[in-house]
Amino acid sequence: MPVLTEELRNRIREEFPKYPTKRAVTLPALHMVHDELRCVSTEAIREIAELLELHPSEVHDTMSFYQFFKDERHPLGKRRVWICRSISCMLRGGEELIAETCRRLHVNPGETTSDGNVTLEFAECLGGCEGAPCALIDDEQLQNATAEQIEQVALAK
Repeated sequence: MPVLTEELRNRIREEFPKYPTKRAVTLPALHMVHDELRCVSTEAIREIAELLELHPSEVHDTMSFYQFFKDERHPLGKRRVWICRSISCMLRGGEELIAETCRRLHVNPGETTSDGNVTLEFAECLGGCEGAPCALIDDEQLQNATAEQIEQVALAK
C-alpha cells in the first residue's frame, strides 16, 4: 500500500517543470513529504525515488545530508521547536533557555514529548540576533524568548 497519497504525488509532479531535471526536485519532494507525514519513511523514500526516476539511495543521501528531516523511527511532534544556540543567543541566556525548556517539556534536544506534541531541537542560528535569545516554533519566531513563552506557544493548539 502506498505511503504517498495521489494528491501528494501530484504536488511533487507539479514541481517538475520548475526544475531542469527530476533529480533537482529531490529536496522539494522531501520537504513536502516531511511536512505532510511529519517524517520520511523508508517506503516514502522508495516512492519519491520512483517518481524522480532515481535510486532510493540517492534520495536517502539527500535526506541524511540535511539534519532537518526525520525518519519513521524519530517522527516529528505536532509542533517543532528550535532554540538558537548561536553566540548572540548564548551570551543572552540561550543555554539557560534550552535547559529550562527541556525541564518544562521533559525532553532533551532532539527528542519528542511522550504525547507526541512537541519536538525540541537546537539550531546554530535562527537569524534573530537582535532579539536574542530566540526560538522558532514551526514558522513563528520568538525573540527575547523565555521558556514560559516557548511552552505556551508550543502547547497551544
